[in-house]
Amino acid sequence: MADPLTEIVQLLQPSADFSKLVTARGVWRVHRTERGRPFYCVLLSGTARLDIDGADPRALEAGDFILIPEAQNFAMSSASLPPDAPRTTDPVRQPDGTFRLGSDDAPEPARLLVGYCVFGAPDSTLLLSLLPRVIHIRGVDRLTTLVEFIGEETARRQPGREAIVARLLEVLLIEALRATHDGSQASGLLRGLADERLSCALHRMHENTARSWTVDELAKEAGLSRTVFFERFRNTVGVAPMEHLTSWRMAIAKRLLGEHRRVEEVAEDVGYGSSAAFATAFRRRFGVSPAQFSRGLDHETGVRRRSGTSPRPSFAARSEFAEPTSLQAGETGAASR
Repeated sequence: MADPLTEIVQLLQPSADFSKLVTARGVWRVHRTERGRPFYCVLLSGTARLDIDGADPRALEAGDFILIPEAQNFAMSSASLPPDAPRTTDPVRQPDGTFRLGSDDAPEPARLLVGYCVFGAPDSTLLLSLLPRVIHIRGVDRLTTLVEFIGEETARRQPGREAIVARLLEVLLIEALRATHDGSQASGLLRGLADERLSCALHRMHENTARSWTVDELAKEAGLSRTVFFERFRNTVGVAPMEHLTSWRMAIAKRLLGEHRRVEEVAEDVGYGSSAAFATAFRRRFGVSPAQFSRGLDHETGVRRRSGTSPRPSFAARSEFAEPTSLQAGETGAASR
């Protein structure tokens, strides 16, 4: 049976941007507004606070793991912040490659492993819409170990590093998503997978994308009436069944077109009765035809991509690794432990 979580993570094509170890003392705050790069963090010791626009503050303690799949306007800070606290505390790079925030002589430091990654999928926004806005997990040692491995590997300059880090990131994302697979999310794919009835329908549509599914057939897979299934799916997953199926089909189609598969073959593989019907649906959603996309025309920029999928960044090509000066967006550094 197809595993939707694994499929989504693999389609996202994660690769590491950077990872670093940070020691924070006293009053400190790091604020970020750039969107696009997923953020993850493990609090190794001490306490901290996470503020995300539109959400209640989260108190963090040792062992907590945070994943924000699509980084947004957020701030991490000391657990207590006076009214006159600076908006952002400038980090200071240490001789060992780690970073310090706040006062040197303040007691009870917080130690954090933080990192960003990038998604190479040509339409990662579509896939990220299936995931929670923020994932907060407490006391799962496996996640801490994985983040430590990623930090160690990104700090090394050895052959095969990019491949190793990419696989570690896939495991990290799957572990994090699996740890929240309990229906606690407000809505979305994870909550749908936690519903025993809906999970059957979700697995079936993901494992057989080429089938011309109807709501009646999916309801039968879930063992529910059509009306009950439709309302339960929409309320739980956040979209109607066929809307979810269409989004998933388009994500698969982009991957196949990026591999330069014939449009007719892709149309058949994602459940369209004709290439014309597929082309119409594809253009309606993305603004270009499947053939244009396959040739490398990016619908957002109007320029040609290097290949059918978004290029992965190269560690060697990123000048930010040389002189990082800030924990904010666009400035990176490798951690050493």
